[in-house]
Amino acid sequence: MTLVHPPLVAAMIDPIETIGAPAGQPGAGQGLAGGAVPEAAGPVVASTNPARLSDVVAEVRLASQETLLAAARTARAAQPGWADVPAPVRGTVIGNFGRLVEDNAEALARLVTREVGKPLAEARGEVQEIIDTCRFFVGEGRRLYGETVPSEMPDKQLFTFREPVGVLMVITAGNFPVAVPSWYLVPALLCGNAVVWKPAEYAAACAAALTELARHAGLPAGVLSMVPADGAATAAGLERALAAGLVDKVGFTGSTAVGREIGALCGRYLQTPCLELGGKNPMVIAPDADIDLAVRGALFGGFGTAGQRCTSLGTLIVHESVYGGFRRRFATAVENAVIGDPTRDVLYGPLLDARYAAAFEGYLELIRDHHRVFGSTALGRISVGAPRRGFVGDPADGLYYHPVVVDGVLPDDELFREETFGPIVGLTTYRTLQEAIELANLPGYGLSSAIYTNDPATVFRFRRGIGAGMVSVNTSTSGAEAHLPFGGNGRSGNGSRQSGRWVLDQVTRWQSVNWDYSGRLQKAQMDTAVPAADLSYRLPVAR
Repeated sequence: MTLVHPPLVAAMIDPIETIGAPAGQPGAGQGLAGGAVPEAAGPVVASTNPARLSDVVAEVRLASQETLLAAARTARAAQPGWADVPAPVRGTVIGNFGRLVEDNAEALARLVTREVGKPLAEARGEVQEIIDTCRFFVGEGRRLYGETVPSEMPDKQLFTFREPVGVLMVITAGNFPVAVPSWYLVPALLCGNAVVWKPAEYAAACAAALTELARHAGLPAGVLSMVPADGAATAAGLERALAAGLVDKVGFTGSTAVGREIGALCGRYLQTPCLELGGKNPMVIAPDADIDLAVRGALFGGFGTAGQRCTSLGTLIVHESVYGGFRRRFATAVENAVIGDPTRDVLYGPLLDARYAAAFEGYLELIRDHHRVFGSTALGRISVGAPRRGFVGDPADGLYYHPVVVDGVLPDDELFREETFGPIVGLTTYRTLQEAIELANLPGYGLSSAIYTNDPATVFRFRRGIGAGMVSVNTSTSGAEAHLPFGGNGRSGNGSRQSGRWVLDQVTRWQSVNWDYSGRLQKAQMDTAVPAADLSYRLPVAR
């Protein structure tokens, strides 16, 4: 694939955006603690609009491992003061952040569309998710409850307290460049942690905008830093920060392969990261399903955001009795879906970045002779030579690809077993519900799943048998709400959960307090006074 790289003419995004200094004052938009960007910073790369490759959204100066380490030191120094701020007051700051996002929602959504090519309607929904997350956690600032626990000893009281973990390093992908980061940033900051955030390089302008809004919400200096870096610098910087005792928790959203590496690295320092990884998300179509509704859910699940969600539909598992009717209607829906300019009313726009486009072309090479392909007028990149009927805009401008449905996938196919990030969906059939559940679990991922049926017994049998962390009934595999736990199992994650009150266990630690005010040493289990009982007593038997 040949790309034209335009001259770098956009605004520069430096490695660190340190929170605290208002715009126009010393420290705003500069390096750590307001200083100059470290000399060890890496190269400058362009973040380009994938829908119009001639449009440079930002020049991004990538950070070195030394810069990441410096950011962690700054966070470590700032965190205790932030933790001393009462939690309800920290909640007010989160509320300010949500209000600023809401008041700047259209500008932020349009930047998301410009930098990563997400259709504007979806980008607006993504921004709304930040607002919803902030609204939820404003109240949690007054609900970081511990417990008062009765003791087995007299004149003694037991308590539990939630305490911040300390410094988090958060590493996020760019398919949700502002919503998914907010899942980490908002609860972590609310609970009194400091955060070093490493966003995707190709979404650095969105990251800088979100950081700027957080800066104006009232966060103290050093509590949140945004550090764009490539993979090598991030890995080296993270390892050095862990070794130096500067990072207490890692949050990672990205591929399963990188998640394994981060999990192994954190394990060497006896830390458990929060891992939100890939998915091969199944959708089961039962014999009694509403087929038209299932087609709409499959179309959005498989091809919304160009199939570039961790929750995107991977494989359709359709009962053989309704396969023919479903396939015909689904083919019509995919063939007629509007694709193109993401500022228009389209199902999806371009792929995120040239690297993802190249990877998607590799997935297309996994199509075999026994597969039957439908969904568009061609395979691969949409172009003058391989046009897409009804395309909106000029396909030569961006990284636009045909939707692909691959019918006849088999359990041994790589297309069946592996995540394929992009607009491609597999299709297969089943006879019994147990067979469908086994097929759904076979790839070993466990993020999202869906079933279309009107039978409650089928729903509960599927729910109990599926290994996914999330189950949808008569709706798409995608569509998380901000107050429900989000996360997966197996190859999709390590069981950690984001969103809602469940994420608090990722960003806080429990502390137990034993308070003995008896004036004497009381030893649990040994000095416990238990009233004597006669356990040999039996009621007389009536005659």
